[in-house]
Amino acid sequence: MAQGLRIGVPYAMASFLLGLSFGVLARPVMGALATIVMSVIVFAGSAQFAALAVLSAGGGALPAIVAGSLLNLRFIPMGIAIAASLDHRAIGRAMRGQALVDASWALANRGDGSFDIALLLGSTLAQYPAWVLGTVAGVLAGGVITDPGSLGLDAIFPAFFLALLAIELQRPGARLVCALAVVIALALIPIAPPGVPIIAAALAALAGLRR
Repeated sequence: MAQGLRIGVPYAMASFLLGLSFGVLARPVMGALATIVMSVIVFAGSAQFAALAVLSAGGGALPAIVAGSLLNLRFIPMGIAIAASLDHRAIGRAMRGQALVDASWALANRGDGSFDIALLLGSTLAQYPAWVLGTVAGVLAGGVITDPGSLGLDAIFPAFFLALLAIELQRPGARLVCALAVVIALALIPIAPPGVPIIAAALAALAGLRR
């Protein structure tokens, strides 16, 4: 877990900046308290930004929840992947599953189908408070930072996932999976609702069944 905390620090810094951007953008739409509570409870950047995009466009709560939920469906295959590494009872497995986030999942992957759960927990423990504190800072600074893009904060989100991808591309067979995922996502983006291309692209991971 200590190792997870240590290697999770760079991702925690990115989480803080992402949370800052979310806080700035969400406060005028959702209000200060709702914005902070959402980050505390949901703790899923892509889903929160998707929901915010729907609300900002004038959509209601239900479409916003659906958009966020579609993006969070990716945690189902990720949860299945770590299931075999969780040697705990049902409640313990469920509690540890709450620490499943993109960066921690990638960092905890041993490359042989197993996951270092303690490292996963430590990495998430570093990122969660950074995300919440970043959101709080964004809410408080909303009157000063009116456009996060002017500070380059809009580039943090793609850069965050590119860093995760760089790690995964070092694994055997990862480049084939990545290429398939790109093709699927690009084909669906013009015609599918937000979130669906991401979920469909995850099907490329089935290429790992070749063994």
